[in-house]
Amino acid sequence: MPIPKIGDVKYKVKKSSAGLGLFAAEPIKRGTWIIEYVGKIISGKKEVEDYPENKYLFETSATRMIDGSARSNTARYINHSCKPNCEVDIIGGRVFVKAVKRIEAGEELNYDYGEEYTDEYIKPYGCRCVSCKGKNI
Repeated sequence: MPIPKIGDVKYKVKKSSAGLGLFAAEPIKRGTWIIEYVGKIISGKKEVEDYPENKYLFETSATRMIDGSARSNTARYINHSCKPNCEVDIIGGRVFVKAVKRIEAGEELNYDYGEEYTDEYIKPYGCRCVSCKGKNI
């Protein structure tokens, strides 16, 4: 698959139910590539295994991950949702976020972080996504 062209999408970081979140500043069409998850690349089995743990690590393979903890990685503000409006695709070792449904202006962007992340970082405290608000997963 070719590297996607990121659309001219306007968004802003602001307060959400899970801390800070990324919100659409204008409507986003379904299928639009919104943003790339970027950061320091960690590669090699030993380097990946020995890298200090943080909640912004995005594994792209068993021997490669992206440390997206830098605030310059705007995609780090996209929160988890059990009923997401976006999804991630790993293409050529890079991580791209795409809208899977129309997103209205003011709506928070979110995707499913996956079972492993959810079990480690979300379940112990209860899910705070819009679809789970008020109940624990």
